[in-house]
Amino acid sequence: MAVASSDVSDKAKGRPPRRAKPPGGRRPLIALAFLLPALVLLGAIVLYPVFDTVAQSFQDQDTRQFVGLENYKRALDRDTTITALKNTLIWVVLVPGLITAGGLIFAVLTERVRYGTAVKVILFMPMAISALSVGVIWRVMYEQDPDRGVVNAVIGAGVDTVRGQGAYPNATVAAEQDVQQSNQGEAVTSNQEVAAGDTVTFGLVSITDEEVPAEAEQAAPPEGNEGAITAVVWRDFKPGGGTPGEIEEDELGLPNVVVELADSSGEVVASETTGSDGSATFEDPGGGPFTARVASSNFDEGFQGFAWLAPALVTPAIIGAFIWGGIGFAVVVIGAGLAALPRDLLEAARTDGATEWQVFRMITVPLMAPILGVVFITMTINVLKIFDIVYVTAPGASINAASVVALDMWRTSFQARQFGIGAAIAIFLFLMVIPIMVLNLRRFRRDES
Repeated sequence: MAVASSDVSDKAKGRPPRRAKPPGGRRPLIALAFLLPALVLLGAIVLYPVFDTVAQSFQDQDTRQFVGLENYKRALDRDTTITALKNTLIWVVLVPGLITAGGLIFAVLTERVRYGTAVKVILFMPMAISALSVGVIWRVMYEQDPDRGVVNAVIGAGVDTVRGQGAYPNATVAAEQDVQQSNQGEAVTSNQEVAAGDTVTFGLVSITDEEVPAEAEQAAPPEGNEGAITAVVWRDFKPGGGTPGEIEEDELGLPNVVVELADSSGEVVASETTGSDGSATFEDPGGGPFTARVASSNFDEGFQGFAWLAPALVTPAIIGAFIWGGIGFAVVVIGAGLAALPRDLLEAARTDGATEWQVFRMITVPLMAPILGVVFITMTINVLKIFDIVYVTAPGASINAASVVALDMWRTSFQARQFGIGAAIAIFLFLMVIPIMVLNLRRFRRDES
């Protein structure tokens, strides 16, 4: 075996041979010099703010003197902070699981279809825009007016198909008649009771030319018919002026109006629909007297939209917007995991007679558990620090009802200028993140082992 010349010279001089140093072992100061800028930045950007926030949570916001747990007590006495904590808990409980489960379902369903890649691209597109933009988009989509908000427009299309709008939703009654209407949209009731042989008229106003059906004909005063009750509903408007409450020339009858007869108890005993001249006849109505009225269904405005951004619904609405923006990440990540599954194992299970549901539940899900855990923990961390989408989507009247911990911390610190309480709320958020970070570190160690 060859011997190094340095070892031979050391032996000749009676000195022990030198030990070889590991590569880089001679330059620890150089390595530290390379790490020092990163350590300084880490300390300035991360460590110092953390320690200062912890210290400030125990200090008075003006004098910076130690006040113990006073800031924490004051924070927990505020309704807005309690609401923020509750809402954050709702987000953590619902959103990560829904996104992970939804991403798994979409990934499995699109795995074997030709257009699966296109579906994944479409689902992933919201990830390309910021949460701020997502909030702006969904704030417009959640508009209550179905003519402006897409969500209510879609719901309204289905509701109006089943129930439909009233024939004259904007119509009201003129004051110069012997009929009454308590509020717009309610039934128009005659003040006089009617019996067989009587007639009754209802003049309606606030009806535009576009709202009058094309089959409408000239209205005529009703004629008494023994054994029947005759009603006429017409538009009490004559171009150029006329006498209110009287049926005149060029005043059109209103077809498709539901007229009802109610007995003394208020129960409807008969119902008829007006013809093209606005008249409706009740043959053999029976004993009376009756109360004649134009049914409230004629004035039904149809679906007017849900107030999605009202305090009662604002949190579920924003959660829906967040899921829309985040489910694409889950689909892409889980889809990549599905593509790497051993196909021979899946085919062997199918060959042994396992159904697709059994293959999914007993093989696919267990093998995908590490990836599902990554998605779940990532979404949980994102949910805990959620801020911008809530701030942008919730209107001013609902911001307190939709508030989360991060938003409450920001509003308390930088709007109310109560930095001590804001720091205490920040510590609440920090404590909520710690269990998730510990779980994430354990997962990293388990994957490395």
